[in-house]
Amino acid sequence: MKEKIKVDELTIDGTVYVPKESVIQQEFTGDMKIVILQRGWIYVGIVEKNGDDCVIRNAYNIRRWGTTKGLGELSINGPTDNTILDKCYGNVEYNDLTKVNAITVNKEKWEKILL
Repeated sequence: MKEKIKVDELTIDGTVYVPKESVIQQEFTGDMKIVILQRGWIYVGIVEKNGDDCVIRNAYNIRRWGTTKGLGELSINGPTDNTILDKCYGNVEYNDLTKVNAITVNKEKWEKILL
């Protein structure tokens, strides 16, 4: 019977390679928020702040609220059937001074989209 070889990592020209399955998916540490920025830009995602530098990870632009009770309804109940979200495919970076308002959202209602 042939013996199986288990390779935990491989080094080629000084670069270490590991099996794809062993890479742990990064979890972001910020709060899930709807962020209203200047000039009417509204995003939802995981917000992290370092001084005045802010980033929204897994960001979506909220193009249409689709609510009858405003952004508060989105924050509590999550997106409606009429809400239109545009995936940003990256992070949205902004200076905290450009923030008009931010609303913490109900994590259970948004986690399927944002995580």
